[in-house]
Amino acid sequence: MTALVRTTVVSGAGTAVPVRLFQPAIPGLGWLVWAHGGSWTSGSAAAWHEPCEDLARRADITVVSVDYRLAPIFPYPAALEDLLAVLAWVARQPELGHLPRLLAVGGDSAGATLAASAALAFRDQGGVLGAQVLAYPPLDPACRAPSYLLDPLQFPHKESLLAAWRAYAGDQPGIDRAYLAPLNVESLHGLAPAIIGVGDRDPVRDDVRTYAARLQAAGVAVQLRNFAGEGHALFLTRPSFRAWLAAALRQRFDDVLHLPSAVACASCEAAWSKACIQP
Repeated sequence: MTALVRTTVVSGAGTAVPVRLFQPAIPGLGWLVWAHGGSWTSGSAAAWHEPCEDLARRADITVVSVDYRLAPIFPYPAALEDLLAVLAWVARQPELGHLPRLLAVGGDSAGATLAASAALAFRDQGGVLGAQVLAYPPLDPACRAPSYLLDPLQFPHKESLLAAWRAYAGDQPGIDRAYLAPLNVESLHGLAPAIIGVGDRDPVRDDVRTYAARLQAAGVAVQLRNFAGEGHALFLTRPSFRAWLAAALRQRFDDVLHLPSAVACASCEAAWSKACIQP
């Protein structure tokens, strides 16, 4: 069944943030704030309409696709501020008042980097998330991992990704870039459970696997799946990839609904696929 779609504007950090909401006709419980890909310099909620609608339908949740500000005109932290503003807006929705863990943040490619950064910042602001859904995020501005060089024909190419990181980071002095690169953040403790998908031919795969391992070492529940024979951009090109993300997030939300008072304790979190690293 096609999702119901509407647009609105959320008040952000000195700006208005357009969003596109995809809601099943008979929605289940749960909200996912989504950041589109596009190397932080391109993309839009309109361009990501079809996959976001499909994700909302498959997961039976409301997906809020964010038209965040793009680099290089708006470098870091503009996009992150926009995503955080939308997260805060969704967190204030009445149905989440007693069920805060039915809110997740996610994204694909550069949008997944933003989602991981938002999960960190939201944690530090005292916010509560039920999950972070990360589809093949670039995580290292220096692109140092061997996987960036193994297949020069695979997208994204190292040089173009380095240029995208520079455009996103900007060069304005005095900017706190603590959340720019999640892989470089010192403490990952207390983060929301992570659902992570990456192709085993994707140049970012080494960094994704390293981040997943660091999350696990910090006591964060992680569900990582490596997609055999696949490269980048699976969220846009593979319905089966969206089906896996939807099923994993739906299961996460269903688990939350069965927890005492819908608040996950440490022992309950440990039971949720803490060591679920799939080859």
